[in-house]
Amino acid sequence: MTTLQIRPDDLSGTQVRRLLQEHLRSMRALSPPESVHALDIDALRQPDVSFWTVWSGDDLLGCGALRELDPSHGEIKSMRTSEAHRRRGAARCMLTHLIAEAQARAYARLSLETGAMAAFEPAQQLYRSFGFRYCAPFGDYVEDPHSVFMTREL
Repeated sequence: MTTLQIRPDDLSGTQVRRLLQEHLRSMRALSPPESVHALDIDALRQPDVSFWTVWSGDDLLGCGALRELDPSHGEIKSMRTSEAHRRRGAARCMLTHLIAEAQARAYARLSLETGAMAAFEPAQQLYRSFGFRYCAPFGDYVEDPHSVFMTREL
């Protein structure tokens, strides 16, 4: 088994751009427009967002981002494993990295928004396995039947 490697990413590479396009297409296909909270490349380049990719050799498997909501609260954004590389541990590897980064930043809490539909159940299961629990909307989010909100104390 090849070792997975997490790298900070500046979002300029062709592979990462394709992965983010796949992510946005998928989110738009699964959710109504007002319920799509995925960030585009410009939003991922904002100063309050840090972005990483996970690789196996030269293959880009997935990505993830961490947004600072305030000095004690972070949000996981843009967690995505490419369709071609599912079930290889990329999401687990990235989530482990994002939690460790949030802890290094001394956040007290880490939260996320994901979809409520059946297609998002594997993601919800992964987050629950890492100790995330369901919660009310946080930050600028509002109640939405197409969204699920989760949080974890650090």
